[in-house]
Amino acid sequence: MDLSQARWRKARRSGDDGGMCVEVATNLPGAVAVRDSKWPGGPVLVFGPGEWAVFLDSVRGR
Repeated sequence: MDLSQARWRKARRSGDDGGMCVEVATNLPGAVAVRDSKWPGGPVLVFGPGEWAVFLDSVRGR
């Protein structure tokens, strides 16, 4: 998948203390990409929009 146009944003609950942070790109057609903010050149997980919605619902306890 071409991620060159991904607009990465850090998770709202991520701090600036260098701890465990993730970045998410939701502007990709038909995909949501997730990466470690401390290692932007590292591996990226790519989810379909439905999979991402299920994940968010699970995290939010719905």
